[in-house]
Amino acid sequence: MEWEKFAKELTVETNSKILLLVLDGLGDLPVQGKTALEAARTPHLDALVSKGVCGLTDPVFMGITPGSGPAHLALFGYNPCKHLLGRGVLEALGVGLDIEKKDLVARGNFATLKNDLIIDRRAGRIPTSENENLCRKLNNSLKRQEEIKIVLYPGKEHRFVAKFSGEGLSDSLSDADPQKEGKPRSYTQPLSQEAAETAKIVNDFLDEATDILSDSPQANTILLRGFSKLPSIPTISELYKLKPIAIAHYPMYKGLAKLIGMKIIHPEKGLKALFKAVEKNYSDYNFFYIHVKKTDTAGEDGNFEAKKEAIEEVDSFMPGLLALQPEVLAVTSDHSTPCLLKSHSWHPNPFLLYSQASQPDKVMVFSEKECSQGYLGRFQAVYAMPLMLAHAGKLKKYGA
Repeated sequence: MEWEKFAKELTVETNSKILLLVLDGLGDLPVQGKTALEAARTPHLDALVSKGVCGLTDPVFMGITPGSGPAHLALFGYNPCKHLLGRGVLEALGVGLDIEKKDLVARGNFATLKNDLIIDRRAGRIPTSENENLCRKLNNSLKRQEEIKIVLYPGKEHRFVAKFSGEGLSDSLSDADPQKEGKPRSYTQPLSQEAAETAKIVNDFLDEATDILSDSPQANTILLRGFSKLPSIPTISELYKLKPIAIAHYPMYKGLAKLIGMKIIHPEKGLKALFKAVEKNYSDYNFFYIHVKKTDTAGEDGNFEAKKEAIEEVDSFMPGLLALQPEVLAVTSDHSTPCLLKSHSWHPNPFLLYSQASQPDKVMVFSEKECSQGYLGRFQAVYAMPLMLAHAGKLKKYGA
């Protein structure tokens, strides 16, 4: 049974509220015998576990390492194999760009090139202010073309969005990113015959940008990935009769939320402001997507201690969420980012669901290993949404 086909028929509109807290990249592998989640002191999450029901989720299928787009779509109840979203579109929407059907967008990184090798894919995570200056420099220095307009839009730290505007552009392109340090600069490859001219436009741009940035000490080249155009996808309100809001700091996650019809707000920096925004907007919405990036950033950096501290910081805000008395509070991740691998992985994610209607299991600690013993077992993340809706009293009976 494909859940999406039945969502509109089964969902009912109610005043009950759902909080979905996503600790990005939470799942981990043991370092000296413990994962970051196991090593972290999480008294509030552990207390919640004792009252809720737990399990493990696979964003797509067992063994498949997901990108952030499909991983989040699955959590929101969309089939990630049916709705293929490009990272570029998500990033572009997240920074507030207006995208037309003819536009091609890509997610970009400033990177460090030395002796013809990429030695840092994130250019030392340069400050956002430097990113803004570099985008301005490139936009002012790029050769003007009559047919194609290229504009760079800064994101946070080393990230930016490249938008190509013109007729006949194709998103059937490979990433122009070696994905690993110690490799040469990559060029995009056309994945269809129709994309050959677009690939040439992009590759010429990559060479020109690298020449313009040659005097920059760290950010002296760029990488592009997630070439994409605007897709067509039903909104979360159409499917589930929800009034949703996204509370996140990073553009990509706000972009995804905007694409499926969530209200977007822009909280100040820091977790305190993130969770304060939930409280401030609590009376106006009934589905809250709360995204925490720090756990994923620490995992990508291989910083076990930082990941543990980020988890502990999140735990300190749990009493405030519970004080709001939501009908459902779910805590999970979109994907795993083990510190040992410094990247997304295929490992399952811990999942916790608390409501008055949940059937408590014997899990007493919020961790990967303990959640594997929960009543929910190991399931595809696409079923997280119907589980949350059911526990919030938002699903009617199926059939006679």
